[in-house]
Amino acid sequence: MRRLNGFRATLLGALAFAAAASAVQLPPPIELPKPKLDNTTTLIQALKARKTGREFAPDALPLQTLSDLLWAAFGVNRDDGRRTAPSAKNWQEIDIYVALPQGVYLFDGKAHALVGVVAGNLRAATGMQAFVKDAPASLVFVADLARMKDASAADRDLYSATDAAFISQNVYLYCAAAGLTTGVRGYVDRPALAKAFGLRGDQRIILAQSVGYPKK
Repeated sequence: MRRLNGFRATLLGALAFAAAASAVQLPPPIELPKPKLDNTTTLIQALKARKTGREFAPDALPLQTLSDLLWAAFGVNRDDGRRTAPSAKNWQEIDIYVALPQGVYLFDGKAHALVGVVAGNLRAATGMQAFVKDAPASLVFVADLARMKDASAADRDLYSATDAAFISQNVYLYCAAAGLTTGVRGYVDRPALAKAFGLRGDQRIILAQSVGYPKK
């Protein structure tokens, strides 16, 4: 009970800070550098190194690393606008929100840029475990159900979860190849986080994933 109350206090503090900060201004957009596609790690090596980590060094991710990570996760890899991860009927309904120390951003895969959503440090609010606040970046996978036209409720549930999982595995493999550590998380206070991010009613938080350098 003490642990849960402590988390709630941390979450409320983070939300209050973000609300105060966002009342002033949104975080400025970030134009990401072009992703570097010259990593020499083989797929087999990445699969052998793939694992979940829950301890993170405080070092920030360089902008180039963040660019490469997001491209690997769900970037555009073909001229027709399709992505590095599959999506049912090419709905591309999963959006990646990126919680950084200075604010929360939405990854625009087509422009390969980060668009400011909420100012302030909301990393601790993206999960209900103590280590979440330590990761320099938290990715939150959000399904925009409005894009899943004519899908039944059951199909929306199935395919949005499956498509988010594809993206999460891309993150795992990139991190394994780049010497980063990562851990996907389902233990999230979704209603509170959706409110903090300003999500619509037809947007659904599926998973979150912490990314950073391994703690030494």
